[in-house]
Amino acid sequence: MIIRQATEADYDGIHGLVQKAFETAKVSSGTEQDFVRELRQGRHIPELELVAEDGGALIGHVMLTGVTVRDGGAGTESLLLAPLSVVLERRNAGVGAALMREGLDRARALGHASVILVGDPAYYAHFGFRPAAPITYPGVPGEYTLACELVPGALCGVAGSVG
Repeated sequence: MIIRQATEADYDGIHGLVQKAFETAKVSSGTEQDFVRELRQGRHIPELELVAEDGGALIGHVMLTGVTVRDGGAGTESLLLAPLSVVLERRNAGVGAALMREGLDRARALGHASVILVGDPAYYAHFGFRPAAPITYPGVPGEYTLACELVPGALCGVAGSVG
């Protein structure tokens, strides 16, 4: 298995991979593949969109994009990690963990200070994610909004909504 930066040539395959992966996810809106496309139209960071590939087949995907946490007029820059996708046949085999570690390492190397995501607290705690309160994500229960400081203290005193 190799982990590499996604290319435009991968985009159709990523769309199918994300759609298929979330068909069997514990929690899914059914629109995760469309969310990936929307994220690319926003503050996409090509160096932080990664795929896992094995034998020429895409088996996993993750992307980190720029977001701002706003409390009134003030804003703090961060990254949004979403979504993490692994094909059903390769789940629980370390693919997701490898994508997470590589994504966080690359974000840190590029000078980013923090990452926010919406997900399962038990799973993402393994990568240093903790409840993000008083940071919120619109429409998401607080216990599923998580954050990780890549630079210690980066989110100290930060409150507001991810946008």
